[in-house]
Amino acid sequence: MHELSVALSIVDIVSAEAHRQGAALVAVVHLKLGPLAGVVKEALLSAYELACEHSPLQGSRLMIQDAPIVVYCPTCRAERPVVSIQQICCAECRTPTPQIVSGRELEVVAMEIDQ
Repeated sequence: MHELSVALSIVDIVSAEAHRQGAALVAVVHLKLGPLAGVVKEALLSAYELACEHSPLQGSRLMIQDAPIVVYCPTCRAERPVVSIQQICCAECRTPTPQIVSGRELEVVAMEIDQ
């Protein structure tokens, strides 16, 4: 379960940033997660609780924002959503494309601090 190593990295990153800002307590960590990131959302949520034990983030919540898969369609000449994760093609014209614009995200975007 590599989600535990991902969760431990999130805890390390957020703990360092909270310390840098002089924050006493992190209440919520906001994460953007794309379906192509290779991380199972439910497993990450479970691993996050375990990773937070005995850390400055113990008791904090992980809020995950799902990032959609978006591709650049050469036919439409625009960024478009895909039909599905199994069909990486333009939802408008059905043109297959390898140019993925978003959907691979795995990034901490914000944290809420309790003073």
